[in-house]
Amino acid sequence: MKVLIVDDEPVARMVLRELLEEIPGIALAGEAGTGAEAVELVTRLNPDVLLLDVHMPGLDGVSVARSLRGGGVPLVIYVTAHQNHALEAFDTGAVDYLLKPVRKERLQAALSKARTQLAGVKPPAGEVRRIVGRLGNDMHMISTSDVIAFQAAGDNVVILTQGGRFYSDHTLKALEEKLPPPRFRRIHRATIINTDHIRRISPLSSKRWLLMMSNGMEAVVSKRMAGVIRETTSW
Repeated sequence: MKVLIVDDEPVARMVLRELLEEIPGIALAGEAGTGAEAVELVTRLNPDVLLLDVHMPGLDGVSVARSLRGGGVPLVIYVTAHQNHALEAFDTGAVDYLLKPVRKERLQAALSKARTQLAGVKPPAGEVRRIVGRLGNDMHMISTSDVIAFQAAGDNVVILTQGGRFYSDHTLKALEEKLPPPRFRRIHRATIINTDHIRRISPLSSKRWLLMMSNGMEAVVSKRMAGVIRETTSW
């Protein structure tokens, strides 16, 4: 897997280069110190993955990612000192979002995600494949297929997955707009579920039904909502 490093700081490029040398199966395609240079090198070197800084003079990392079009576009892993650009990363479909200083295990995990994606089937155009989740100081790109539910909890939105709980900087309304039904369904004011993770639908009364999710979570919905879910999914 060929990787192109894009960062305006020589020391940052050196650190990433040394980390990549320790990871099997990775070839350094080259390095770029500006966004404009990165765009030119992508065309010439055809890398599989960009390790892309967000803050750069001139053309920043997000603008670089949005400028790449057509076949052979590399996957993007953002590497930055600023966690407040994760929502923009969400919109550009990045594989992952790493905060400096980068730990080898986080870089290796991000590259493993990229390798899996390169080997897989490309999803339909426009489909949201990943969302950003916060856990401590780390930002994670989470596959939408791994999300069981989103739940509002006070001022936070919790992302429930089989691997644990993360926090989203999006509101439930914004998530509902980005992740439309039938796969994702807002079942009431505080919860959106991934209908792929429903394991059982059972009647509770003449007006209420119980949904059992893959992680054991239970959600009570109206008879009408249960009917809509059953009509628009494999249930």
